[in-house]
Amino acid sequence: MKVAIDGAAGSGKTTVGQAVAEHFGYRFVETGKMYRCVALALHRGLRLADVTIDITDGGAILLNGEDVSDLLYTDVVDQGSSRAATSPDVRERLLVLQRKLAEDRDVVMEGRDIGTVVLPEADVKIYLTADVHIRAERRAVQRGRDDVLRIEREMATRDRRDKSRSIAPLKPAEDATIIRTDRKPLAEVISEAIDLVKERLGIY
Repeated sequence: MKVAIDGAAGSGKTTVGQAVAEHFGYRFVETGKMYRCVALALHRGLRLADVTIDITDGGAILLNGEDVSDLLYTDVVDQGSSRAATSPDVRERLLVLQRKLAEDRDVVMEGRDIGTVVLPEADVKIYLTADVHIRAERRAVQRGRDDVLRIEREMATRDRRDKSRSIAPLKPAEDATIIRTDRKPLAEVISEAIDLVKERLGIY
């Protein structure tokens, strides 16, 4: 079973994806960490050709063997990862790894182009969406920040960049189920996602 969950930053992809994966005992892959890892590497002055990325079974991400999981959520990496996502070389390199992580196993994979590019044949495709201000408030809580309006502006800029890029733009797959996450409790969103997988599995 392959489950693809897409959506913009702060839409709830990671929380919902982790919950679905845990419910069914599937592997969870957060592809955004891979782009953040590349952004961190480039910020450090490394060349793309010299970058290796591995993900442990526990979800830690390794940059050239170093666990950088706690270094990936800064303003610099936020913006850098979006820019990295427009690079054909970066996308091609990570695409191979992402597909490999989904080979021969049940997986819940989240990102911005999973249902459209990475796993176009996924059994279940979900696209999460929410108002940008709500997403900014969530991100502020996650990061312990109080500058919601600044975060909202940054998110709006990233949304435009992600949706307008020529390579794998952010958009729902034609056969994706679209769920708004700002109009219902999180538990209800998770339940709806789980029900979609159950329906595909024939569990009623």
